[in-house]
Amino acid sequence: MEEIPFVKSASLGIWVEVGSRDETDAEAGLSHFVEHMFFKGTARRSAQQIAQEMDGLGGELNAFTSRETTAFYAKVVDEHLPQAVDLLSDLFRHSRFSPVEIEREKKVVLEEIKMVEDDPEDLVHDLHTANVWRGNPIGRPILGEVKIIRAISQRKILDYLNRKYLPDRIVISVAGRFNRSALIRQLNRAFRTFGRTAERESYGRPPSPVADGRLVIRRKKLEQAHLCLGLPGLPLTHRDRYGMYALNTLLGGGMSSRLFQEVREKRGLVYSIYSHFAGFKDAGMLTVYAASAPRAVRQVLDLTLMELRKLRNRGIRTDELRRAVNQMKGGILLGLESTNSRMSRLARDEIYFGRFFTLEETLSEINKVSERQVRRLSEQLLDARNLSLTILGPVGSEAARFERLLN
Repeated sequence: MEEIPFVKSASLGIWVEVGSRDETDAEAGLSHFVEHMFFKGTARRSAQQIAQEMDGLGGELNAFTSRETTAFYAKVVDEHLPQAVDLLSDLFRHSRFSPVEIEREKKVVLEEIKMVEDDPEDLVHDLHTANVWRGNPIGRPILGEVKIIRAISQRKILDYLNRKYLPDRIVISVAGRFNRSALIRQLNRAFRTFGRTAERESYGRPPSPVADGRLVIRRKKLEQAHLCLGLPGLPLTHRDRYGMYALNTLLGGGMSSRLFQEVREKRGLVYSIYSHFAGFKDAGMLTVYAASAPRAVRQVLDLTLMELRKLRNRGIRTDELRRAVNQMKGGILLGLESTNSRMSRLARDEIYFGRFFTLEETLSEINKVSERQVRRLSEQLLDARNLSLTILGPVGSEAARFERLLN
């Protein structure tokens, strides 16, 4: 809990330490589908009543599934928090998972999968994750596979919940304006009898993913070619994680980043180019994304590889590091203006570290990032021998050229 008396909103989240990487091959997409089904009616409320009630409060009710977590959350004006707790706890504890609603929701999720197919930026990221972490559940698309979605039944959903949605995998986080003692009493009433009767499965995630992807080209009729160039990163909890964030910021984390300046501003080869770091409990990946005219792909790749080599071989300048540190701190401070962001920060800290890091602790760790640390991480991580490349679009029969580029 984080009380913020000077705001007028409160955000409540129920986080489950279960995501798509916890699924077997026969369950691919089940975590995400289950998340959808929590909004399709309870013993007390129909799906329509759920929507009408939250709209009537002027609030936001939503959920998401990631590779390691599933979260359900509500944001309301502070005076409506008791109603939001009642609504969210009812969904979480008393959803009916009606067979009729399950069949209807299958169509919705299958349409969502089609949306990804029609969005080349989303699609190339999914293809790239599968390329890098092939053979491991963390590499599968979160939305799952069509044939498995079509085979989902009420029995499969209830079995999955009984095995996965257990009290010791659940974090409830709240941030904003609220009465602490009153909220704790309400949460205790809502969850004191929560439990699972099924025999607990032995909980252990599959082996840590090992990056072994190389080159994947998927030809598709598009106006642009979309590419992801990836390298192994650090786990989210690594002691050098802030150095990793700084490295990503310098490479492609903003308008002043090396990639944005070199490839877009100086050369005009792309509209969109960026890098981003995806961290998990036991693995991480640094990815560069760009979209360009098909004829410019080779040049974009050459420039990107050049910037990676420069970072690895020459290190960084003092002014660059100062700018990256300020950018990182600014992002955190601006995020504190949202009770949703604060609520999410509370939950993620608890799930990944077992404790909450104060703002002062976080800013102190960012300030400790040094040129030497970023240089060491660059030498360790930006190794061309570990590169993976995924290209989506009308690139012709150029696989051999791109294979040579990686080698």
